[in-house]
Amino acid sequence: MKATEGRSVPSHAALRSLPLGIWALGAGSLFMDTSSELIHSLLPVFMTTVLGASMTTIGIIEGVAEATAAITKIFSGALSDVLGKRKFLLVLGYALAAFTKPVFPLATSISWVFAARFVDRVGKGIRGAPRDALVADITPPKLRGAAYGLRQALDSVGAFLGPLLALLFMGWFADNLKATMWIAVIPAFLAVAVLAIYVREPEHAQAQAKAPLKFSDARRLPLDYWLVVLLGAVFTLARFSEAFLVLRAQSVGLALGYVPLVMIVMNVVYAGLAYPAGAAADRLSRRSLLIWGLVLLIAADTALALAASPLPVLAGSALWGIHMALTQGLLSKLVADTAPAELRGSAFGIFNLVSGAALLAASVIAGALWSAYGAPATFAAGAAFAAITALGLLAVRSPRRAAVH
Repeated sequence: MKATEGRSVPSHAALRSLPLGIWALGAGSLFMDTSSELIHSLLPVFMTTVLGASMTTIGIIEGVAEATAAITKIFSGALSDVLGKRKFLLVLGYALAAFTKPVFPLATSISWVFAARFVDRVGKGIRGAPRDALVADITPPKLRGAAYGLRQALDSVGAFLGPLLALLFMGWFADNLKATMWIAVIPAFLAVAVLAIYVREPEHAQAQAKAPLKFSDARRLPLDYWLVVLLGAVFTLARFSEAFLVLRAQSVGLALGYVPLVMIVMNVVYAGLAYPAGAAADRLSRRSLLIWGLVLLIAADTALALAASPLPVLAGSALWGIHMALTQGLLSKLVADTAPAELRGSAFGIFNLVSGAALLAASVIAGALWSAYGAPATFAAGAAFAAITALGLLAVRSPRRAAVH
């Protein structure tokens, strides 16, 4: 195992050197994730207790929602390459997501929730690939791991602030799920405002505009990039929707008003480690970080499978957060490093399409296993697939492939 070549930048120096645009993108992610995770920390319980949805239905809704986001990303990413500009699509995606937030507390049937999740994920899909490509556009290559790590860290700060607000307002509103979900509307529209005002296109953006892309352009993406796509899909198959963490907490007896604690714990850990892990990816062996991420996912799934009380569920959620910190920013960096600049939006779109299809499959399987055999079977299956993935990475012995080493 070798560290990445070239001069590395200490993590504290990298933080000071990051462009202002990265901080603006991170702030937008923080506000939107505060809104989204407030909703998502309550939505699985809302669907089961208020709307009467089954576990299989929840798995299908979550899987279809995330797959929708992934499919949309490929088109928005390619469009951002054609236009040579990414901000319009970025702001449009965040605005769509913001306008769905009032629908959740207004929902009277599972079809309302499905429609809102669908449009919300379309918004996520529209913004995702242009945003990820924009991070690479405005950041020096030697700082990309740090940049993706910082954006992911700020995103994760929002991801634990959302459940924290859910916890506080569930107490304030006496466990009224609908009243609490209305709070999510405020940070969603703040996110749109921050991005519209403070994000700037790089100066060379207009010069990048070119003729419409063709399917044959995918052949210009190198083999290393396709290996990263495959790697991302396999990692996603080993993981499923975080909605199942919330449901696991409820299944072991955590009181309704405290269920958001699961997402708070996971995202506090994720937020605290995402930037250091991203900066480490600029200096250390990528393969080692990926393998450690899988080891932690195995530990998380094992704890969740064996849990008989809330404390092991919280411990498993914390381990899940460490796994996310080690792997998510790194996978984004690998996409940016292996894709040509003029195809970067398309590259992120393809990567997220494949990963989204894997998430759809993983979430549907998880819901079906839960319905048929119970919660332990769901998490045991996740641990088994993560173990197979880790063994596969250990078996790779090709030092010529910079994508993973």
